[in-house]
Amino acid sequence: MQKHSPAAAPDAGFDHVECWVFDLDNTLYPVTRKLLEHIDLHMGAFVARFLGVDAEEARRIQKLYFSRYGLTLRGLMLHHNLDPARYFEEMTPMDLNEVHPNPELAAAIARLPGRRVIYTNSSVRHSSLVLERLGMQGLFEAIYDIEAAEWVPKPAIESYRRLCERHDIDPERSVMVDDIARNLEPAAALGMTTVWIKTGAEWARDVAPEPHIDHVIDDIRGWVDAVSGGLSTG
Repeated sequence: MQKHSPAAAPDAGFDHVECWVFDLDNTLYPVTRKLLEHIDLHMGAFVARFLGVDAEEARRIQKLYFSRYGLTLRGLMLHHNLDPARYFEEMTPMDLNEVHPNPELAAAIARLPGRRVIYTNSSVRHSSLVLERLGMQGLFEAIYDIEAAEWVPKPAIESYRRLCERHDIDPERSVMVDDIARNLEPAAALGMTTVWIKTGAEWARDVAPEPHIDHVIDDIRGWVDAVSGGLSTG
């Protein structure tokens, strides 16, 4: 099913929604250049260590697998038999000093009627630390992470089906918000209303809205404010 309404008013068309599914990184907070560099170095060092290659080759493999599978970890599992437990044992928590509290966004999200769930390709541990930094502890009833998805990342549609089954989510009465446009295609195929937060990130350059995108935004706080305000007064 394809729906065409990317230019619709930000508070329109959400009266049916029972569940709000939010991506985390670069959606609920911006991944700054400094943080992105830290992630690249962090991941690159692991890939180089695990495969026994130099930094240049590690970066090539890292970017190839991210592009092909949506997650470098997935490529390492498929092609190099990486045990994900080892990955999470060796990867230390990221430096989150670039993640700042956002009480205004937290308050707007709290006003959204219905259920709220995080769907991320990262881990529960990382997600919990980020939500704490943002001041959003307790706002979401669940964090559906890469382990819960049985290590199959977005945009594989089986992970979206598993999300809905695990948390009793009716896709036709749900919204998914993500900063990566291709991650919204399977959500739309299941019947979710899709919201693409377009950022200046490398993976968003030269990407145009396609029919599976219902709404395009560039200000998550402004959009949630508009939606929550419209629903509470509508």
